[in-house]
Amino acid sequence: MTVLVTGSRGRVASTLLGLLAAAGVEARAGSKNPEDLSPPPDVATVRCDLTDPSTFDAALEGVDSVFLYADAAHAGTFADRARAAGVEHIALLSSSSVLAPDAAGNAVAASHLAAERALSSAAESGAFEATVLQPGAFATNALQWAWALRAGHGPALPYPHAYGDPIHELDVAEAAFAVLTEPRLRGSSYLLTGPESLDFTEQLAIVAEVTGRPAPYTAVTPEEWKASVAAYMPEPFADALLAYWSSQNGHPTPLTNTVEHLTGHPARTFRTWTKDHAEAFAPTPVGSR
Repeated sequence: MTVLVTGSRGRVASTLLGLLAAAGVEARAGSKNPEDLSPPPDVATVRCDLTDPSTFDAALEGVDSVFLYADAAHAGTFADRARAAGVEHIALLSSSSVLAPDAAGNAVAASHLAAERALSSAAESGAFEATVLQPGAFATNALQWAWALRAGHGPALPYPHAYGDPIHELDVAEAAFAVLTEPRLRGSSYLLTGPESLDFTEQLAIVAEVTGRPAPYTAVTPEEWKASVAAYMPEPFADALLAYWSSQNGHPTPLTNTVEHLTGHPARTFRTWTKDHAEAFAPTPVGSR
């Protein structure tokens, strides 16, 4: 079996490549800029730009299964080219946001939903089997706080008590490995969560405990937060995040045991994730740049 892993610069995809290589599964690392990749030894690289359909055929040649990031721009075309190449299975990395009632009108969820629908349509025609992974909040989102914490003032939070279900990227990669290598797991959608529902203040408290350094935060209004990110975040995405955090404010996130079902072990805790990434929160040495 040969597996094409798209988006191979991403944390989940790069971790998945290591798991496939360790298991002796032939893998191909796909990326818009393959020259920038550092895959495991003997893993070939190929240009696969999900925004450029002209790169699809070469990337898919001889491929049996695909790990696909949910880019809606050309998801239907990718599915068509995968069918033509004889691909048997595509595992899509989507998002739990597609399950929200307003998913189609939500800037964060809409692209994932469109990619799911394109893949589902192709799979229903018998082109290939499709499996969808729908993780909730990635624990790596906490890395967005790292600069502010290193600076000593912590992040600005419009909804400090908005809950999430932080999931370790290794658990997502192991779930992807399972569905790619176990045919009995194909053809379903899997909602993936971490093992705990934690609000932002609880996550920061864990960061403080693990690192031994203060992890404060500043409460701001939604309008203040939106203004602070306007230079680099499109307004629809900012609005979508604010709407999501508002809906989760004071409401613990329902959890699943899907990670354990797929991998055979419970999902890793946010504390474990923080220990694995503690260096990201370490203060910058004086004089370094």
